[in-house]
Amino acid sequence: MTRLAVLLLAALIGSSLYLVKTSYEARRLYALLDRAKAEQHQLDTEYKRLDAEAQAQATHLRVEKTAREKLQMRTASPAVTQYVTDATPGAASAAAGEGAR
Repeated sequence: MTRLAVLLLAALIGSSLYLVKTSYEARRLYALLDRAKAEQHQLDTEYKRLDAEAQAQATHLRVEKTAREKLQMRTASPAVTQYVTDATPGAASAAAGEGAR
């Protein structure tokens, strides 16, 4: 009977230690999960902010303003448009012949 009691006591101590170990591991993993969710929330917030900022940078008015100020571009109008024609005499007939094919 004493052997059985010692064996059962050893099994009880072993299972108790295993229960403590698994409980500790579960708490550790839950804390890791909680930190990962917080980081995900932070990254989602930052992504939304950066997306809104990128959309604000790509508006038509901003692109036009940048083109005018930094690139010194201006709106095309008939007054500033220059038409280029080919100076060779056979070019017009050759272009017309290619278009007919």
